Amino acid sequence: MLSDREVLSTLDMLRNEHLDVRTVTLGISLLDCVSHNEDRFRKQIHAKVSGLARDLVRICDEVGDKYGIPVVNKRIAVSPMAVVGAPFSSGQLVNIAHTLDSSAKEVSVDFIGGFSALVEKGFTESDLALIEAIPEALSKTERVCASVNVASTRAGINMDAVYLMGQAIKAAAEYTAQSDGLACAKLCVFANIPQDIPFMAGAYLGVGEPGAVINVGVSGPGVVRKAIDRARNANPALTLGQLSEIIKRTAFKVTRVGELIGREVAERLNVPFGVADLSLAPTPNVGDSVGEIFQSLGLTSIGVPGSTAVLALLNDAVKKGGAFASSYVGGLSGAFIPVSEDINISEAARRGFLSLEKLEAMTSVCSVGLDMVALPGNTSAETVAAIIADEMAIGVINSKTTAARLIPVPGKKAGEKAYFGGLLGEATILSVQNRGGSENFVRLGGRIPAPIQSLVN
Repeated sequence: MLSDREVLSTLDMLRNEHLDVRTVTLGISLLDCVSHNEDRFRKQIHAKVSGLARDLVRICDEVGDKYGIPVVNKRIAVSPMAVVGAPFSSGQLVNIAHTLDSSAKEVSVDFIGGFSALVEKGFTESDLALIEAIPEALSKTERVCASVNVASTRAGINMDAVYLMGQAIKAAAEYTAQSDGLACAKLCVFANIPQDIPFMAGAYLGVGEPGAVINVGVSGPGVVRKAIDRARNANPALTLGQLSEIIKRTAFKVTRVGELIGREVAERLNVPFGVADLSLAPTPNVGDSVGEIFQSLGLTSIGVPGSTAVLALLNDAVKKGGAFASSYVGGLSGAFIPVSEDINISEAARRGFLSLEKLEAMTSVCSVGLDMVALPGNTSAETVAAIIADEMAIGVINSKTTAARLIPVPGKKAGEKAYFGGLLGEATILSVQNRGGSENFVRLGGRIPAPIQSLVN
C-alpha cells in the first residue's frame, strides 16, 4: 500500500489537472439468481443488486473526499444476461432490463452494464433473444448498457452477429430519434472483449470473476497533457522517446492513486479488489481531452498525418506506466478516442481534420475503437454492419480489443451536430463514403475464419 506521504505528494503534483477516478464499478454475479420463473428471477436480481450496492455511492464519495480525488461515476456490472437469462424470451428480457434499471436507480448508480451476449462462434436461443431485445431495452431504460462480443482472434468474426448488430443499432436509433439516437450510446459491439471492464457501455462481469468485485477506471488526459506541456516548456529539445518516458511516469502515478482508492472502496464494501483500468477517457470539459495531447506533441490537430503514430506512442506509454504501477491492471487500459465525449476530437471532425477512414486507421493502435461515432441517419443497417466488420477485423488480426459504438442519427446528415448531453457530449456527424456498396458482402453471413498465428507479419 502507499504511504500517506506518497499519496499526498502525488496528489499535490496532479492538483487542478482534471485527475479523477472516472468510475468505480461493482461487479455482481447473478448466477445464483437463475430461475425459470420471470418474477422470481427479477425479484432475486433486485434483492442482490440492492443489497450489495446499497452503500457503494456513499463509500465512493467518502473515499474520494478523503483523498481529494472525486469518483465521478459509480456503476454496476452484472453477469451476461444472455447466460443468466437463458430461459426467457426477448419480451421477458426487456422486462428484466427494467428491473436492472430500477435497481440501479434505487442505489443511485449512474449505469448498470451486463445486458450482454458473447456470440463470436455462434448463437444460443437466449443470445438471439437478447439481441432482439436490445433496441427496446436500451430505449426504455435510463441506466442499462449493453455489449455484444461478435469476434475474437481465436474464433474469427461471426458475420451473422455483425449483421444482426447493424440492424439492432438502426432500430435503437429509431426508438430514440427525438434524442439523436441516444440508445446507441449505451451499446458496444466488441472483438476480444475483456471480462473485467469497468467502463461503460462494455462492462459486464465475466463468468470467471468472483461473486462480487470492485474494478476501478482511472482517467487522466488532462494530467498527461499538462505533464507534456511542462516538460516541453522547460526543455523544447525533448525527443518523442523522452516525452514517452514522461507519459509513462505520469501514468504510473495516476494508476497508483486509482488503485489506492479502489482498494479502500473494496475493503469498506467487504468485497475483493479486481483491477485498475487506466484509460485516458476524456470528457467534453475543456482541459480534459485526449485530442489536446496530440497538439502538445506537435500536431495541428488529431486526424492529420502523424496521428496514428502519436496514438501508438501514447497508448504504449500509458500501458507501460500502468503495468509498472500495479500487478492488477486490466480492462482496456490505454487511450480512448471517442468523438462526442472529447471536445477537441469533436472539433477536429467539424473542421474536417478527422474523417471516418482516418479514425478507423487510428483504432488499430488505440484501446477501444470507433467510439461514440455519429453517422448520417440514412446509413443503412448493412453499411453499419460493414463498418463494424472492418473494426472487428482490426481487433482479430492484431489480437487486441476493438469495439464499435456507432450512432446513426435519425433525420440528420453529415456535417450536422448530434447532441447527447452530460459526459456523452456532442458530435459532428461524419460522412460515410460509398454507403451503398456493402450489402451483398454483409448478407453472405457465416463466420470469417480465425487468422493463423504462426505467420505474423
